[in-house]
Amino acid sequence: MDHFITHIVPITILLFLLITFLQSGIDKITDWKGNLSWLTGHFADTFMGKMVPMLLAVILVIEVITAICCVIGMYFLIADNNTYIAVLAMFLACITLLLLLFGQRVAKDYQGALTITCYFIVAVFGLYVVTL
Repeated sequence: MDHFITHIVPITILLFLLITFLQSGIDKITDWKGNLSWLTGHFADTFMGKMVPMLLAVILVIEVITAICCVIGMYFLIADNNTYIAVLAMFLACITLLLLLFGQRVAKDYQGALTITCYFIVAVFGLYVVTL
């Protein structure tokens, strides 16, 4: 239990990221057609327009891997005081959010990019905290 208290901030951030990426991944799996349809329209006038199915699959895989790493990272923080997987989870979250940010900027969806920036700030803070 001592490790839980010691790592309460990164564990809380990992929970936040777990909820974020797990929900997003589940949504992509359960509503693949809806997501694909919306994103195809969203990126229609960009160089990414024809790559949407592949890009959506890549993002889905990265989100699921990130969510799994969040769970494993929390376990190792609590059970073993080991930060390696937590650092990996936070870093993957940052990379995923940067990819999403890039897409929003390409699509000129500046409000969407701003929303992603809020998540990115939390992920970077988590990465900072877990590497102290």
